[in-house]
Amino acid sequence: MNKQEQYFRELKSFFWENNMPPDEFQLERLAYFASIITKKNEELNLISRSDVKNIVENHIFLSCLIKKFFQYKFTKFLDIGTGGGFPGIPFAITSPMTSGVLVDSIAKKTTAVQEFVDKLKLLSVKVENMRVESPEFIAKYKESFDLIISRATVPVIILVRYSLPIIKERAFILAIKGGDLQAEIKTAEIKYKAHIKKATTFEMAYKPSNIRNEKDKKLVMLELIR
Repeated sequence: MNKQEQYFRELKSFFWENNMPPDEFQLERLAYFASIITKKNEELNLISRSDVKNIVENHIFLSCLIKKFFQYKFTKFLDIGTGGGFPGIPFAITSPMTSGVLVDSIAKKTTAVQEFVDKLKLLSVKVENMRVESPEFIAKYKESFDLIISRATVPVIILVRYSLPIIKERAFILAIKGGDLQAEIKTAEIKYKAHIKKATTFEMAYKPSNIRNEKDKKLVMLELIR
């Protein structure tokens, strides 16, 4: 069994065990993405080299899992700080009827992500090497997105600040984060009371290896109004 076949089987198992009936074609593309990013990671540090063996669980599947908690319709998403393409590329693969933009300020990362997008033939996905808070980005994408996603390293309050100029009248933020988030979310709610309609935090527990969320992954969902 080659690596891509192994990734396919791992993904299929995770999807079925967590009541997410998989689309075989999407699984094939996700497995292909896992294979090309692990190969690229040998020359460019897109994910921690110690974590490559966990590429399916910690990166690909986790990026797909956020959709289990989000049942709203959307048409165009933005992945802020996409890095190696997470969660944006898996999210795009499993959301084929939508379009997306993956943005990162580090050129060598967006060059790699563009390569992945081209190989995966994600025709509705655009990659931008820009700062999301820059006047140029805001001018280009003003009022464009109804969904913002991120594996957030920045505080929630910063994500909200980045999002407000570029969202439609109503939008959502989905941010994968860890740790105690209560104070962080409260600070954002106080600052942006007029714009945050609702804030919800989900425990990203899953079978078989994170049933009690020992990995401490949470999904912050904010409903925003501009």
